[in-house]
Amino acid sequence: MKTVVSVSQGSSEYDYEMETEFLGQAFRVIRIGTDGDIEKAESVLESVHPQADAIGLSMIHDHYQVGREQLEHPETARLEACVPDKPVTTGAGLRGILQEWAVRHTQTELGHFFDNARVLFLNGQAGYRIARSLSEHTDNLQFADPYLDFGVPRVLTSLVQLETYTRLTAPLMFRPMAVKAINALHQSPLYRLGENLVAGSLHSAVRDSHVIVGAIGDLESFTEKELDGKTIITSRVTDSVLDWMRSRRVAMVVDYSPWLEGRPIGVNVMEAMISAALSRTPEQLGADDFLEVIQSLGIEPRILYPNGYRRVNRFAFVIHPLSQQYLTKTPPLDWVASVSPPKVMDLVEKAIAYTPPFVYSKVSGIRSPTGDEVEGWLITVGGTPREIMAHGPEFTYSRLLAAAKLAKKLGAQIMGLGAFTKVVGDAGITVAKRAPLPITTGNSYSASGALWAAHDAAKKVGRVHVGESGKMAGKAMVVGATGAIGSVCARLLAKAVDEIYMVAPEAAKLLALKESIELETPGAVVHVAATTNRDLADMDMIVTATSGAGKRILDIMKVKPGCVITDVARPLDIPAEDVAKRPDVLVIESGEIQLPGNPKMKDIGLPKGIAYACLAETIVLALEGRFENFTLGRNIEWEKVREIYKLGLKHGMELASISGVNGVFTEEDFERVRTLAAQATEEPA
Repeated sequence: MKTVVSVSQGSSEYDYEMETEFLGQAFRVIRIGTDGDIEKAESVLESVHPQADAIGLSMIHDHYQVGREQLEHPETARLEACVPDKPVTTGAGLRGILQEWAVRHTQTELGHFFDNARVLFLNGQAGYRIARSLSEHTDNLQFADPYLDFGVPRVLTSLVQLETYTRLTAPLMFRPMAVKAINALHQSPLYRLGENLVAGSLHSAVRDSHVIVGAIGDLESFTEKELDGKTIITSRVTDSVLDWMRSRRVAMVVDYSPWLEGRPIGVNVMEAMISAALSRTPEQLGADDFLEVIQSLGIEPRILYPNGYRRVNRFAFVIHPLSQQYLTKTPPLDWVASVSPPKVMDLVEKAIAYTPPFVYSKVSGIRSPTGDEVEGWLITVGGTPREIMAHGPEFTYSRLLAAAKLAKKLGAQIMGLGAFTKVVGDAGITVAKRAPLPITTGNSYSASGALWAAHDAAKKVGRVHVGESGKMAGKAMVVGATGAIGSVCARLLAKAVDEIYMVAPEAAKLLALKESIELETPGAVVHVAATTNRDLADMDMIVTATSGAGKRILDIMKVKPGCVITDVARPLDIPAEDVAKRPDVLVIESGEIQLPGNPKMKDIGLPKGIAYACLAETIVLALEGRFENFTLGRNIEWEKVREIYKLGLKHGMELASISGVNGVFTEEDFERVRTLAAQATEEPA
């Protein structure tokens, strides 16, 4: 029987002894803790090395390689020198492979999991292999080495900075006298006072991270508030450790340590066993040896969910003020508006358009029935529709790209464009090409939500019925039919309504769209017009989806009693004063979506927990882990409209209560429209 002894600088209360079979040979493994006493560790090594076939050193510094720097820690070298005639290892060779594999395994298993994640390394030098692997998926890497080494309240923010820091500090820190001095410094009252003063910076970095890499012992000072929803990459996750993480509401743990006899063991122990089994020194072991053992034992990283399956993805969404009136509701501009003449606010509106993007609101609490969660940020660019349309596309592109840069820094994995930001230029295509993360306009779900709401509203008003063909027996008009949302609404309505009327000023585009729909939907009855004047009075349903920045696009007094109008445009195509003129017509504000879970965010002009469909599309894609350019340009694919609708249902999205300019419609409101429409047409109610 071969004997492997693990001499640990950790607590002796975790000592154990076990017998097992490894690579076809009988082994005895003994763990001896020395409670952080280097002299005690030397004494233990001298006493056990005659009986040991190989020795592992635990809770001691590896000999790190960071960039081009090869670092030999003097305390580790001192312990290794105690056993000149037996293999001694920290497990560095095997650990590097298992650490890197843990990242690649998780990324493959979960798909895009680490994309653009904010990752904090509590010891960047020890986690250098992990950092190098993660750098393929995210630039948001932070390293707490200056804080832990010297109590300096700052983190490093790139691999290059870590390598530079190591190159500058290694000649000092990795000398025996320096190690003694640093250890003494860490025990001094002055250092402890300074540590307390700057501790907030490290705790803040933990709170703002999405992934934390570090040893279990380095995590003990962090609270539930700081670790809630985080992913931790670490080793030797026992049941008691998992219970602790459960109490801190950690979302996911990636454990790269090997298991033996139903328990995680130190990588140093496993490498020492390989060394003893193959009768080779750790220096003689190569990648082939480790690969053979990993495959023969079926070792692989463990992905654990302390509180049940929980994955937290991240998104950003761009918003902007829809009018000058929106600016007057925002402090301190509300005060400026109250004491200034209108011309001053005109100047303020122009100036705000040039302000850099900023985070308006953090979004949290959105949870799918699948267990997936998202958090995100609403990022504001300052231009009103009037200012956006007064400048060339590059003006808005530059602000959207600045917003995308901010979103990436925050850790967002996809960004959506809201309101007029998705109308400008080529409707998101240029922004997607230049942005550092995937982009979607949200128009697929906007089209889906609009028709979803229109269908439900028409059923509630009850003025139309489904005919023998399975289509709604009536006529529907799409105003702004050649636009991104309007065109897909027209395509879908052509499949669901007896006759479809498409209105837009671009005659050639209308004819091409009509031809395309007739090929796509044989038997569809499609009419085209440049204005609404000729056919408006005959419509049972109208969808307005223009980009007219609030211009009046139809005469509501000519609309048929009982007609359902869905206003998708932002700003709205139909002003509140026009709506008030026709109580016998139902005007709804597109199809807003009720988000799943307990959503928390600042007011965006909708009831709590309800989002515009374009925002909901970004959230659905984040929940699904679909970090891709989904909806771009002005030609929306109706297959994507159907797909995002189905994904929305999967993740618990529901059509919100149908709303108008005065808020949510009640059953009494629908009954009033029915009654007034019947009276206007002299039919019984």
